[in-house]
Amino acid sequence: MPDKQPEIIVVPDFSLLIETAAKRFAARVSKAGPRRAICLTGGSTPKPLYQRLATEPYRSELPWSSIHWFWGDDRFVPLGDERSNAAMARAAFLDHLPIPPANVHAIPTNAANPHKAARLYEAELKDFYRGSLLNAQCPLFDLVLMGLGSDGHTASLFPGQPALDEKERWVVGVEHAGFAPFVPRVSLTFPSLASTREMIFLVSGLEKRNAVDRALSGQDIPAARAHALGTLVWLMDRDAAPEVYPVSSGESSRAV
Repeated sequence: MPDKQPEIIVVPDFSLLIETAAKRFAARVSKAGPRRAICLTGGSTPKPLYQRLATEPYRSELPWSSIHWFWGDDRFVPLGDERSNAAMARAAFLDHLPIPPANVHAIPTNAANPHKAARLYEAELKDFYRGSLLNAQCPLFDLVLMGLGSDGHTASLFPGQPALDEKERWVVGVEHAGFAPFVPRVSLTFPSLASTREMIFLVSGLEKRNAVDRALSGQDIPAARAHALGTLVWLMDRDAAPEVYPVSSGESSRAV
């Protein structure tokens, strides 16, 4: 696990998890510059967050036209496929808000193969960043949302796969997924995910508790390798959090 200790925020239930995440999202966007960049995650937990952001007060208050949207990973399936992370986010909120189409940067899963898609997406990220080398003083993203699999994977970085050790590429193709659905993937790597002012792991449910415990205790699972140039946050409901982490009395507590 990286040396920088994360903030641990434990809330009593799922509804408060979503509301806390929405408030944190809005706060981060309000601190950002005029050209904001958000990196989204897939899965069932963030969908209600996305839906909440499309309602008041966020619908009226957030500067939707100045936010650019990216994805930490996606399944190599057509955009209309129900397994597509981009399609889920579009249906949940992006298509219902005043967002310029050019601000939505989906992974090009219509490419010839996942590796070609990874090269194209890396080129798009570098074009947006206006540089080919990540600068610690100028993060790529304002906020990166992360999920957690019960096996410890995050994004599409699975246990035992070589992509975990990638240091140069920003995006990789993943031929063999280590977790269902077993379709090829495209994933950002740890260096590009880390280039953010804030990273939030959003975790819910008893089935995730063991993986959370392993990650936060420093065991060598993919999620434990995730880090951020800025703030790293683990935002969890009571079911997902190991007992050593009590419900937060304030906004957050440091790792123990």
